[in-house]
Amino acid sequence: MDAKNRNQRMRQLFKKLNAERKKQAQKTDVLCNDFVAAHRDFIKTLHALSFAANFYESISGEIELANLLDTAGQAIKEQINNANVVFFLKWQNSFKLHMFENNPISLEKQDLENCFTAELVNHICRANKQCGLEELLEMGMQANPVLLKDVCVFTVPLGQFGSSLGFILIYCPSQNKISTENLSRIVSVVPGLSKAIATCQTLLQIVE
Repeated sequence: MDAKNRNQRMRQLFKKLNAERKKQAQKTDVLCNDFVAAHRDFIKTLHALSFAANFYESISGEIELANLLDTAGQAIKEQINNANVVFFLKWQNSFKLHMFENNPISLEKQDLENCFTAELVNHICRANKQCGLEELLEMGMQANPVLLKDVCVFTVPLGQFGSSLGFILIYCPSQNKISTENLSRIVSVVPGLSKAIATCQTLLQIVE
């Protein structure tokens, strides 16, 4: 084999080798990315399970409705930094409002009662889904724009055996938006919380 043919063959071999190396590098990148993504998802799942376990442990054994709501609200506030938590619970033909002291946003109880009329509360309960500010306004929520212009708002339904007990109002400064991940963690513990609320309400009715 002359030198020209030998050099040409060597170039072809090197070209093939480089192509194989690039192909292998791409496969390695895909595997690494898949591993990192799986690890990230695993960590998220662990955090979600940890939150749920701690949440249920904290409310376990609570038979006083006020104490139950205080404990649940504190757990939610700790999960979502700088968030306010308000419980709207249906009671006979009206509703009861349960708020917490030292909320990050100064929003008076009377302001909330004005925004959430009994009719609106019923609309939210019938919707039985998470609602953002736009959906709440479409349902008829009347609020001073100044009051809500810097606030991120969500409602999370509370249900027991298909019957609505009310909902949780979560709101925070708009610059600290409530992430989908955190909202999902809250939603994951709602079934157990709803059952506990229903039990406390039944006990309260027996006492009354």
